[in-house]
Amino acid sequence: MNDETLMTVTETSRGRRTGGRAGRHAVRSAPLTEDIRPIRPGMPGGQYKPLSDADVLRIHEAALEAMAVIGFADAPETGVAILTGAGCILGDDGRIRFPRAVVEDMLTKAARGITLYGRDPRHDLDLSGKKVHYGTAGAAVYVVDQEKREYRESTVQDLYDAARITEELDNVHFFQRPMVCRDIEDNFEMDLNTLYACCAGTKKHVGTSIFDPDYVEGCFDVLHMIAGGEAEWRARPFVSNSNCFVVPPMKFATESCKVMEKCVAGGMPVLLLSAGQAGATAPAPIALAIVQAVAECLAGMVYVNAIKPGHPAIFGTWPFVSDLRTGAMSGGSGEQALLTAGCAQMHHFYGLPGGAAAGIADAKMPDMQAGWEQMCSNVMAGLSGLNMVYEAVGMHASLLGFSLESLILGDDMLGQAQRCVRGIEVNDQTVSIETMKEVCLGGPGHYLGSSQTLSLMQRDFVYPKIADRLSPKEWAEVGKPELIAEAIKRKRQILDAPRKAIIDPVADKAVRAKYRIHF
Repeated sequence: MNDETLMTVTETSRGRRTGGRAGRHAVRSAPLTEDIRPIRPGMPGGQYKPLSDADVLRIHEAALEAMAVIGFADAPETGVAILTGAGCILGDDGRIRFPRAVVEDMLTKAARGITLYGRDPRHDLDLSGKKVHYGTAGAAVYVVDQEKREYRESTVQDLYDAARITEELDNVHFFQRPMVCRDIEDNFEMDLNTLYACCAGTKKHVGTSIFDPDYVEGCFDVLHMIAGGEAEWRARPFVSNSNCFVVPPMKFATESCKVMEKCVAGGMPVLLLSAGQAGATAPAPIALAIVQAVAECLAGMVYVNAIKPGHPAIFGTWPFVSDLRTGAMSGGSGEQALLTAGCAQMHHFYGLPGGAAAGIADAKMPDMQAGWEQMCSNVMAGLSGLNMVYEAVGMHASLLGFSLESLILGDDMLGQAQRCVRGIEVNDQTVSIETMKEVCLGGPGHYLGSSQTLSLMQRDFVYPKIADRLSPKEWAEVGKPELIAEAIKRKRQILDAPRKAIIDPVADKAVRAKYRIHF
């Protein structure tokens, strides 16, 4: 086909598209009921399996061996008592070792099919099976100031703004703290304001960390005020504790373990987070990095269930990748995507709700590099059936920076990723040739206006809200919009709008009267 013929075909297609545009636009603009949305939270994945069944068993056996032979150092005194009471062994070297029988027994007691609650029930997350949810996470110390194209220290206002934006994004299903409030010097006030900024910005499920066990009581006090009382909180806990209970390789984080014990007692779901870095704090082979992460999270699973059998906990294998040329983290690599997908398979092997990291960009700005880095791991995480895909949007510079514009653009990206997770439906309707006969045998010769096309426009196809699909001519006619500029515009629309009363005004007043809130 020569260039002239190609141009003729393209313009003919454009003309046909324009001819039926009004009708299709009306269909596309109609509000969607939940039952006909093409994508929604919790769609099942699991189509992609980088590990064979034999591989999974070998990793499982290696993890059990590591727990029994190497064990874990630095458990707090309370943890030693809890774990030895469950059958673990304290060695003369101070390390806690986990007999196979103890691990297997605790696996029978561990919670499965848990729900992470939102303050609005429509945001509840069902973590059963291979249901997939995407959201934020991280501890970025910088914000990517897209308008100035520079990095600056992140603040509590930035965190609150990110929560407000997340509240408006259909494809970001939960909000775990993605950045650190570096403008608050007091550590207790920082933890408290982090929690409150997240909860004040969104009714979706929130995740946050607590630095010191002494801070847990104050955080629960605030949560009880938001919920309307302790009983109301315990009935639907809408915040989970992101807990780095281990310091890889194979050491307990003493203070974090104490925080975890108090969070379990207070009825808060726990993300058991193991975040080794392959080639640095985790082994360089991808399979062995998974072995270590699994061993560490199994230790956390035993720990939690020894405190309270069946307490909701997320199996948080978060191994990261090093660029072995420099030792720096490489969250946007293909190896990272494989690590995350492999970890998801291990979660399914144990039947435990799981989470891991994806969507991280090493790129400093939301550019083409960021696009391929974020999409690669997000799609693979979804296709692997990962229950909780953390750090899926907004994270740049290998987790050092968070971008509000990238968060907004990521909503479009996650829409496409979720469409991949949904897959292709093959049934009597989707493979019937009746429509083909109508079009080809005396019909118009195209499917643009067919009843089948119109009926599936909303049910089967996902349309980006910001991404550009115009022809070059149409693009020029509307001023040649640039993607980042559109994201900035959307950010301003959300943040300039009147603030929603996400927290009851009476509760908000009570919290601010008792604690110093910085925003």
